[in-house]
Amino acid sequence: MRVTRSGARPSRRTAAGVLLAALSLLFTLPSAAQAADRPERGEAHMGMGVVQHDGRSGAPGVSPRAVQTEGVDVSSHQGNVNWSALWNSGVKWSYVKATEGTYYKNPYFAQQYNGSYNVGMIRGAYHFATPNTTSGAAQANYFVDNGGGWSRDGKTLPGVLDIEWNPYGEQCYGLSQSAMVNWIRDFTNTYKARTGRDAVIYTATSWWTSCTGNYAGFGATNPLWVARYASSVGTLPAGWGFYTMWQYTSTGPIVGDHNRFNGAYDRLQALANG
Repeated sequence: MRVTRSGARPSRRTAAGVLLAALSLLFTLPSAAQAADRPERGEAHMGMGVVQHDGRSGAPGVSPRAVQTEGVDVSSHQGNVNWSALWNSGVKWSYVKATEGTYYKNPYFAQQYNGSYNVGMIRGAYHFATPNTTSGAAQANYFVDNGGGWSRDGKTLPGVLDIEWNPYGEQCYGLSQSAMVNWIRDFTNTYKARTGRDAVIYTATSWWTSCTGNYAGFGATNPLWVARYASSVGTLPAGWGFYTMWQYTSTGPIVGDHNRFNGAYDRLQALANG
């Protein structure tokens, strides 16, 4: 008769189970850490994924041959903004985050949107898109209903669709490239039907290439606001032969995100007037 000793080695099956459990714990730890690093819903803002995905490689110089007009973009992260200081530093236009998804409204929107207007800036509003939560049409309507509209007063720029890396999960929001294009089209068509204006599209070339397949179909209608923190704007997304706005840094003076409008102030006024 076989005698079983309490100190005998565990079976191969038991040892394999322990090893698999350890490996499972090892592979789940990074995802848990990533989840802990994600912002709370509503905290997303224009350009928050640029440095992580595209890096930073210097600031642009000033070319005497290119007339450009300085601007900024802000969200709740900036709180109450010192608009007078920005105006005195040469900033002539601004965009303010109004909404995100169909669940968030910027609590500082009134101070930021009206404050920039009151010092003389031409200003507009932007929407941070979350294509995995609700349809493009639903988010466009939410945006227009909560600050993202447009009026022909000469001081209001068309609304912006901020479509970029997902700060809450998978970078393309779990959508295929064709589904992403359809979502963007749903948003832009609805925005135009509500306001009469084509929305500006803010994006980065690398994200656009990955998540839309570098789709070229919006270039003829929607102005491009491109993000790249470098000495030059680089390659543009397909369909656009030039950029209208360029977010060139997130470390500018007074507020971090600084931009250049690709033209003189009178061309910026023309964009505001439609």
